[in-house]
Amino acid sequence: MAENRASAYTEGVPCWVDVQLPDVEAGKRFYGGLFGWTFEDAGGVAVWARLDGAAVARLARKRDGRMPTVWTVYFATPDARGLARRILAAGGQIVNDPVPVRDLGTAALVADPQGAVFGLWQAASHPGFGVRHAPGTFAWAQLYTTDIHAANTFYGHLFAAALFGTGADPDFGRAPVSDVFYPGMPPQFVVHFRTGDVGAAVEAVRQLGGRVQAPPFETSYGKVAVVTDNQGASFALLQR
Repeated sequence: MAENRASAYTEGVPCWVDVQLPDVEAGKRFYGGLFGWTFEDAGGVAVWARLDGAAVARLARKRDGRMPTVWTVYFATPDARGLARRILAAGGQIVNDPVPVRDLGTAALVADPQGAVFGLWQAASHPGFGVRHAPGTFAWAQLYTTDIHAANTFYGHLFAAALFGTGADPDFGRAPVSDVFYPGMPPQFVVHFRTGDVGAAVEAVRQLGGRVQAPPFETSYGKVAVVTDNQGASFALLQR
C-alpha cells in the first residue's frame, strides 16, 4: 500500500512527523538529498516537506537551543484534550498542553510513564501525511523502551482500537532500548522512513554528513538501519 491518507486514521495511528533543527536550510539540503523531498514555506521558521507534491513531514527551527534536535511522531486523535487527560491518568506526562495550530489542527506533546515523548494530533484542515509507505516517506514508528511490559500495558490501554482492532494498521512497535542504543539511553520513539535499498541509503546518509548509529539489521517488520542527520536528529531507514 503506497498511499494511505491520515483522514482515515483511527485514534492511536501515527499520522504526522516533524523535526526540530538548529538550521532548517541545512536540513533541507540533507533530506532533499536523501529522499528527494521538496520544500514549501510553512510560515515563520518552518517548512513543509513534500514528495511529488504530497506532504510528508515538517522541518522547524528550534525556538530554544536547549531543546533536543529530534524527530517527533504524532498519533491521531479526535480529541487531543481528552486523550491528554487519559495519558495523565495512566501515569504519563503532559509536556506541552493541547493548543490550536492556526486552522491546521490541535497539537500536544506528551510522554509515557518511562519518559518517551510523542505528539498528539487532532486534525482540522491538515489531516496529516499526504502519502506514507512509499520510498522516502513515513513507514513505521518504533518505541525503544526500558520496560516492554509497562509500555505494552500503557499503549494497549491507550490505543486499543489501533493496536488490536480488526484490520488495524498501527505502524507502531515496541522494543528494548538495548536492542539499538547504549545502556542508559532514555526511552524514545524512532521514526522510520522507507527506502528501497537500506545499504545505499546508509551510504547516502554518510555522504550528506550524517552518521550511522546501528548498521542494517533484520526485524520482524523489515531491514532497518538507525542513523542521524547532519545535525544529530535520529531516525531510521526501513527496507521492506
